[in-house]
Amino acid sequence: MPDAALRLTTLVERMLGARLPVRVRAWDGSEAGPPDAPVLVIHRRRALRRLLWKPGELGLARAWVAGDIDVDGDLYRVLDLMAGLVWERGEDDTGLLTALRDPQVRAAARGFAALARPLPPPPPPPEEMRRPGRGHLHTRRTDKKAVSHHYDVGNDFYELVLGPSMVYSCAYWTAGGTLESAQRDKLDLICRKLDLRPGMRLLDVGCGWGSMVLHAAREYGVRAVGVTLSAEQAAHARKRVADEGLTDRVEIRVQDYRDVSDGPYDAISSIGMAEHVGHARFLEYARALHALLKPGGRLLNHQIARRPQQDETAYHVDEFIDAYVFPDGELAPVGDTLGLLERAGFEVRDMESLREHYALTLRRWVANLEAHWDRAVHLTSPGRARVWRLYMAASALAFERNRIGVNQLLAVRTPESGESGTPLRLRTWN
Repeated sequence: MPDAALRLTTLVERMLGARLPVRVRAWDGSEAGPPDAPVLVIHRRRALRRLLWKPGELGLARAWVAGDIDVDGDLYRVLDLMAGLVWERGEDDTGLLTALRDPQVRAAARGFAALARPLPPPPPPPEEMRRPGRGHLHTRRTDKKAVSHHYDVGNDFYELVLGPSMVYSCAYWTAGGTLESAQRDKLDLICRKLDLRPGMRLLDVGCGWGSMVLHAAREYGVRAVGVTLSAEQAAHARKRVADEGLTDRVEIRVQDYRDVSDGPYDAISSIGMAEHVGHARFLEYARALHALLKPGGRLLNHQIARRPQQDETAYHVDEFIDAYVFPDGELAPVGDTLGLLERAGFEVRDMESLREHYALTLRRWVANLEAHWDRAVHLTSPGRARVWRLYMAASALAFERNRIGVNQLLAVRTPESGESGTPLRLRTWN
């Protein structure tokens, strides 16, 4: 009689000391768990081998990307139910993925081996970025490779997920707004915070597919330069610039921010770029942007932030995101970012949290992906589409649960006279 689901469920519950909140369906057709709960499907026993050989998030991620495990039902609900047991059990009891790293726990879990038949696992899915190690992060070469892994997936795929705006950062929502209107409102919010006016020079660092520079040139009359390390992004952005007849006012470059040398600029926008810079390089990054601004010029830094850790000396890498989504990406607490901007010479004048806005945006992106699933698979691969579905759904929940946030910091290169050029009541954009 098939019994893999019952054996697996019993084993995991003993290890965790808690009941599984989902139903398990195993490769032999057996099921166990609450009858009305969403179903975690284990299609192949090799999913267990992946966890035995690579315990932690990476083993679980490989099983998901390869299609060894899946969800029958609401993915958000499964992730929400499992988060408390698998990832978020507190500092003294961090759940199944950490437990599996403990040799004593693994020795006690011999039932795992019996279920898995622990031959060496298959190689990682091809969507995983492989590299020797994390010893030389954020050089020009490694940054270009990491950006290419994430962004050179195909412009058609990104347009399917992001919609026509091609804006890959959180939108700015009002009741009843659409994704397109919310993204337009976000770009306009940034332009107003930067106090853009006709004839100004704007630098957009990490310009993506050109949406910010296009909006600023079209609606505010600025002359804009956008830089990106992605050749595919740059090609798409240049076509958009040409289609809108803005080639005389907008320039798109494939260029590292460290190589921009044609300042001064009146304003700089950095929207979802600093996460790629890395904590060790952020002060260098901030100083480079400070040097590119004219006195009185403004910087708008839009950046995802994590919550501070008890031990800030032990940097935690999210193995799934590092291997499949944002190689070498790093999140820092917003207080650290603010402090480094000030050390670079900036005066930080305003901070606005948009945490809930990002959760809403991610849910819209997931809906776009799910509505066009077959097309997404055709444009990339089944594994790549699965990466994006899990990444965006889990990120939406992380924003909703206040595990991560996103903030806009407005900073000024205040001249020695102290005249920042900002009004007494700064928030004129509201």
